[in-house]
Amino acid sequence: MECQDYGLTRNTEKINLNLNPLQRGGVLPVEARKALYEFSDGYSVCDYCSGRLDEISKPMIKDFLEDLALFVNTDHARTVHGAREGKFAVMHALCKPGDTIVIDGNAHYTTHVAAERAGLNMVEVPNNEYPNYEITPEGYKEVLDDLNDQGEEVSLALLTHVDGNYGNLSDASSIGKITHNAGVPLLLNCAYSMGRLPIDAKALNADFVVGSGHKSMAASGPIGVLGLKEEWADILLKKSHRHGVKELEMLGCTSRGAPIATLMASLPFVIERIKNWDNEVNDTREFVKHMEKIEGIVQLGVKPTKHDLIRLNTLIFDEIAAKHPRRGFFLYEELKKRNIVGIKRGQTKWFKCSLYGFNSEQKGYILNSFMEIVDKYQSNLD
Repeated sequence: MECQDYGLTRNTEKINLNLNPLQRGGVLPVEARKALYEFSDGYSVCDYCSGRLDEISKPMIKDFLEDLALFVNTDHARTVHGAREGKFAVMHALCKPGDTIVIDGNAHYTTHVAAERAGLNMVEVPNNEYPNYEITPEGYKEVLDDLNDQGEEVSLALLTHVDGNYGNLSDASSIGKITHNAGVPLLLNCAYSMGRLPIDAKALNADFVVGSGHKSMAASGPIGVLGLKEEWADILLKKSHRHGVKELEMLGCTSRGAPIATLMASLPFVIERIKNWDNEVNDTREFVKHMEKIEGIVQLGVKPTKHDLIRLNTLIFDEIAAKHPRRGFFLYEELKKRNIVGIKRGQTKWFKCSLYGFNSEQKGYILNSFMEIVDKYQSNLD
């Protein structure tokens, strides 16, 4: 059999400014790129394993997991294959098929498939719709009270800390108090927050937190983080009956090789990076302020934004597209000429973007590029 060339080359980050919010927090620092090379073989961290990934001391995975737990203020931390696997592990350990869980209406699809795979019934807390699409503590209380009045027992509540559609930062601390008052543990999905901004699980009243290494912690994926309180350790970290050292919900071991090595190498970088979070938010607000000066552009979601991910309604670009020979592809192509990527091809009515991690000069260039494109075609709309 003769294999084809699968096109395994990528220069997106080398020559372009990538605005994709999914990727901004996953850009590797130099230290992680070195680790990627050193530990690129599949089981490269397992040379000195005596049966438990979390107890390997060379490389120092055991120490790393202790530092990781301190970083998010949980009693225990484990790596998993992604935030979705962390969510499923919690659901599978705490709930039985047919149990009811409460989730937010802005939840990522992986919350839905994890719950569906575990055979659970989902009751959603709706957002407050246009234009904020916010999940409120009052919404959680109302849903939990209604279920209690119906005699429905709730096994778990899940909250998306920052949602991937609008970048809304939820009031996790208040919602955690509400769920605990109802006798329901809280799982906080921090895929878009852990590694970008400071996370204190106990202050946020979260029993469990999950994060994404490849989305927000500058690691080569797939890899996720699962943190938990001591009171849940016997349930979530219980051992196999047949293989006594293996943790059942972790299926024995989770991430091996490059994913965990790069997460380990990036942790010091990430610890320093989150100290700049307030500046990132302020820069994003400035970007939104200037973009909204363009007629036909408005930010959706809570304002002023509290996160780097933003969603913009962009009527002006849709109007330009209607008269442009390349139609909806014009914006992508105009940005690509300026070495800016991350906005999907054909998307002009709205888009999501993030300037996270760019320096001031780069952020200014991106803003000016959007303004140049509007100026270039404005006369065609008059």
